[in-house]
Amino acid sequence: MRLNEVDYGAGRPVDGYGPAFFRIGGAVIEGAALVTPEGAGPWGGLDDAAALLALAGRIDVIFIGMGAEIAPLPHGLRDRLEAQGLGVEIMSSPAACRSYNVTLSEGRRVAAALLPVGQASF
Repeated sequence: MRLNEVDYGAGRPVDGYGPAFFRIGGAVIEGAALVTPEGAGPWGGLDDAAALLALAGRIDVIFIGMGAEIAPLPHGLRDRLEAQGLGVEIMSSPAACRSYNVTLSEGRRVAAALLPVGQASF
């Protein structure tokens, strides 16, 4: 069997996640995270639509991870994002991490807006 190393180009993949954190490109981000091919950082969550709208013209698709389970977006958010030419895919955060990594490895213009999967217990 031949194994091939995944090439993410200059992008930063999601390496892992746990209660209230994400590990992206080796760095830990506590709470919600916004990941793009240019980098990653904290995200203000679903109330921070401006951070997502600022991606217009730079990416084609945003995977929005809603935490441990799929949940609906706040009223009108999908419409606002799509009006700016952004594709929107809603899923659980674990699925959004996987989808982001695969799509990033294909060289596509993609981002992930991720809500944590749970609360830290420490």
